[in-house]
Amino acid sequence: MIGTESDHVAPWRSVYKIHLLTDREVTFVLTNGGHNAGIVSEPGHPRRHYRWATHAQGAAFIAPEQWLQQAQPEQGSWWPRWHEWLAAHGSGLVALPRMGAPELPALADAPGGYVLQR
Repeated sequence: MIGTESDHVAPWRSVYKIHLLTDREVTFVLTNGGHNAGIVSEPGHPRRHYRWATHAQGAAFIAPEQWLQQAQPEQGSWWPRWHEWLAAHGSGLVALPRMGAPELPALADAPGGYVLQR
């Protein structure tokens, strides 16, 4: 789960409440920036930092402000760490499914003709 420090659409403390809705393990990432810049934070972007912590399954709830104090800031983009997390939790790469289906044929190759329409 991810939140951004300055998100005006989904304030991070609201997003953090996912911890109250599940007893499963939750990895929460808080990145600096707003709704867009915090997510689109590619490696090499200057002045970026994030916090990352995993809440164990069944562990007691930690209030957002306490979490903020415990999760130390790490410099740089959160993307490389996320890539490591995906590799550790995923099932590996799989072949892409074919586009379309007999009942849903593809209308055109990506990105589609509508992209070029004015």
